[in-house]
Amino acid sequence: MELGNIGTAMVTPFSPDGKIDFEKVVGLLEHLIANGTDSVIVSGTTGESPTVTEAEKKELLDFVVKTVNKRIPVIAGTGTNSTAESIVLTKAAELAGADGIMLVTPYYNRPDQKGMYAHFAAIANETKLPVLLYNIPSRSVVNLLPETIIELSKIDNIKAVKEASGNLEQMAFIIENTTDDFEVYSGDDSLTLPLLAIGGRGIISVSAHVVGNEMQQMVQAFQHGRVKEAAKLHRTLLPVFSALFSAPNPVPVKYALEKAGVSVGSVRLPLVEMDARQTELIDLALENFKKTN
Repeated sequence: MELGNIGTAMVTPFSPDGKIDFEKVVGLLEHLIANGTDSVIVSGTTGESPTVTEAEKKELLDFVVKTVNKRIPVIAGTGTNSTAESIVLTKAAELAGADGIMLVTPYYNRPDQKGMYAHFAAIANETKLPVLLYNIPSRSVVNLLPETIIELSKIDNIKAVKEASGNLEQMAFIIENTTDDFEVYSGDDSLTLPLLAIGGRGIISVSAHVVGNEMQQMVQAFQHGRVKEAAKLHRTLLPVFSALFSAPNPVPVKYALEKAGVSVGSVRLPLVEMDARQTELIDLALENFKKTN
């Protein structure tokens, strides 16, 4: 699974009446491809997957695959808390021509480690597509433990994990105990450089929507041994990362995109727009970042 340095967890553009706006999808994809994104993840958390219907997910993925036209890999978020539904979405992703799938830890039903192993194994065994596991305890309440990820990595087409536990020790343990071709990605923008330092591969990013080129510069500086330069870029990016998560994701990043001239529309309920104080915080962070770069 070649996700590159930066996979962007793409927002889903909506029209004023709340439907997916496919014209805006085109503009967003062109913006991402031109601004540091190596691959896109469709219908992940940042794409508001809980409020995007199964039919909408299929239609959106078909459209993105056709629009991208092999320029970068397209990964479909097909994981749900239902194994059977996840398999249906995975088969649809295969038919659409996706380059891989992302499977989130099952939320709400809180399976134990044996249940999660069985869930991911069952889906992986139903497809030839490469699989990106997605561990995000803050949203799913369950933590896919390193030992379980290590066992899952032995399944041929389970190729990587997006680790959004925020636990670098956990990530290091996974890296140390999996084969070199199993890749660990950060799910937290602020941990991109720390994860690279312990042997991780890159980032599945939200902030890359607006600072993708700068994040790419940071990653490449580190990869080419310019550690001080990478560290400085990391420090200047941190306030932007913080601001873009100052309200429920993807509300801030959609606001920042609109401000940057990339139209993506609003969010669906139960998410709501930010108030003046919240938008001021993001404006200030982006303005300060521009002054230092």
